[in-house]
Amino acid sequence: MSFTMLDLRRLRLLRELAARETIGAVAEALSYSPSAVSQQLAQLEKEAGVKLLERAGRNVRLTAAAQTLVIHADALLARLEEAESDLEATAEQLTGTVRVATFQSAGLYLLAPALKRLAAQHSALRVEVSDAEPETTLPSLALGALDLVLGDEYPFLPRPVDPRLDVEPLLREQFRLILPAGHPLALDGGAVRLHDLRDSPWAAGKADTHYAELTVRACRALGGFEPDVRHRSNDLMMLLALVANGQAVTLLPDLVRADGNPEVAIRDIAEGELARTVFSAIRRGSTRRPALIALRAALREEAGIHSGS
Repeated sequence: MSFTMLDLRRLRLLRELAARETIGAVAEALSYSPSAVSQQLAQLEKEAGVKLLERAGRNVRLTAAAQTLVIHADALLARLEEAESDLEATAEQLTGTVRVATFQSAGLYLLAPALKRLAAQHSALRVEVSDAEPETTLPSLALGALDLVLGDEYPFLPRPVDPRLDVEPLLREQFRLILPAGHPLALDGGAVRLHDLRDSPWAAGKADTHYAELTVRACRALGGFEPDVRHRSNDLMMLLALVANGQAVTLLPDLVRADGNPEVAIRDIAEGELARTVFSAIRRGSTRRPALIALRAALREEAGIHSGS
């Protein structure tokens, strides 16, 4: 066996398989055919000189040797990324492409203005943005499909630490109760007890997100009840519209700027504060990449405006 003959592109495929578990999922994620993925992994097995995959029903699973190789693949690919970052630092201007994923409110109020700031300074840099939740984007970042992710961490729901990622907090923002403007509990302008909204219809995020889970856990822990969640969307503007039209109550973070809508009332939670942390994440191997350093600096500036610093 000669590790000098191992192909880095095939090592990436093995790492993808370790994370995504099926060849079909790897093929879909990388826009390959399943047969092409299988052929490349078979070639990697020949290069390694040891068995890497074994059948498990209709799928395959990694052998112990393959799992060991994935650990080395992570290290090799991180070192390659560090080398590429150092080479980029020698260039006279920032060029290339940065792939960014963000959840909605951070995209609207942090990323978009930060990109305007960045473009004014580095016009040759191309930034591509997609809108998705951290539950899917953080694993994609770790595997190299993205370069930077804007994510969030909620009370009651700490995210597991991924040693492959460098996470930088940007701001801490409060959640407020959002009620229809004419709601009886909103009339005196004071804080509102979650418990007093136990019989109200609620709007929340989609069921597979931390945002949705926050609503449920907050109502249980602070209000002592199970919320009647009738409306679900990861589009916070839609949730705001449902409240404005008297169809629900909801919890929204301050970034959403609900105070611009006269049809809703914004109230503090009487039982206690709820706050989330918004962060940027990149791979540890790319912390010296000039384009990401510049983008993170622009994000910090924008976050400082919103946090009042």
